[in-house]
Amino acid sequence: MESIKETLVMAEQPATASLLKQWSISVVLMVCVVLAFFDKISIAVLFSDPTFQDAMGIGADKTRLGWLMSSFLLAYGLSSVCLSFIGDIINPRTCLLVSVAAWGMLMAMMGMATSYEQLLVLRVLLGIAEGPLFALAYSIVKQCYSSGQQARASTMFLLGTPIGAALGFPITAFILKAHGWQMTFFVMAALTLITLMVIHWGLKGVSLRSGTAQGAPKKRVTWLQHFRNSQRLLTSPSFWALCLFNTALLTYLWGLNGWLPSYLIEAKGVNLASFGAMSSLPFIAMLFGEVAGAFLSDKTGKRAAQVFGGLFVAGGALYLVLQIHDPVFAILALSVSAMSWGFGVSAVFALLASITPAEVSATAGGIFNGFGNFAGAAAPVLMGYIVAQSGDFNLGLMFLVWVALIGSLLLLALVKKY
Repeated sequence: MESIKETLVMAEQPATASLLKQWSISVVLMVCVVLAFFDKISIAVLFSDPTFQDAMGIGADKTRLGWLMSSFLLAYGLSSVCLSFIGDIINPRTCLLVSVAAWGMLMAMMGMATSYEQLLVLRVLLGIAEGPLFALAYSIVKQCYSSGQQARASTMFLLGTPIGAALGFPITAFILKAHGWQMTFFVMAALTLITLMVIHWGLKGVSLRSGTAQGAPKKRVTWLQHFRNSQRLLTSPSFWALCLFNTALLTYLWGLNGWLPSYLIEAKGVNLASFGAMSSLPFIAMLFGEVAGAFLSDKTGKRAAQVFGGLFVAGGALYLVLQIHDPVFAILALSVSAMSWGFGVSAVFALLASITPAEVSATAGGIFNGFGNFAGAAAPVLMGYIVAQSGDFNLGLMFLVWVALIGSLLLLALVKKY
């Protein structure tokens, strides 16, 4: 299969234009991830809003609030595992456009929800619609970039995670304070229209096809061929080791995203007026960690060691947060933890690319991302239950510390080989 860069060179376009076009692909994917994280985490800001709680009829029940995040993640994980293979059968650009359009419609409907049950169902449907995103992005990156570029290319779309969180929390808090909880959903729906235009124009003219391997003829992959290719994937011990590790990686992420606003406000005494700016710092640090990690990963090629070390240090730094009472220093320690997580995660998709066959890249990405999010789905509701039963937010975060430290050890078997 020709890479995008090779295609553009053959078309005799200037080298600078070719390079710009090539890397703009990852920028488009990053915009999609930013929007997806807006959609995912905006609900967490509402967890501390009495007006929203009363409108949904749930009061301050942290377990039911946690289910609004966990229900989304369970559906997201199931969709990622069961639907991402479509990107190996149908053009991933088409899949991406349909998926993003569905997000916008669902966010608009959430703004009109009148009960907890309605919102819960809509969160499940949103999870289904967003599930294939990372698998589609991973498949596009694998088609368009060489092995020496994949860590940087995948990190560019992964940057949507900290950027989405860094912008999503303060923007949602501002809209909530100024216009009420319904408007937070309507603004997200409006942003979907902008994202659709970015996808349409950003991927216009980019040669993408389904189920491709480098050097393969341009023809549609049959279901039988896809089944045989998937058998190779599913019998790989390295692939499953990485999938298990990813469950710890995403449990940390979703536990942090789900309860960070409430933790800072209730456990560290941060008020809503100053929350927006302070909540962005860990995710800005995460962004820097991902950028630095991407360049180091492509330069050294030591993907497994980097991913292992990132999560291990993230767990250790998060433990320090629990020992600090001053909110400013606690946020600084939290920022170190988030930066370490970003440093490790920047190489995880490049490591996945090294382990899996190109013919089933969307399927591999879907299983990898889906199983991770199944585990991550448990984090918000389990942490909510721990806090509700103990009355201690620190015990909820201690759960994430153990997950990070133990989960990182699962990757030790791959460090020497990858």
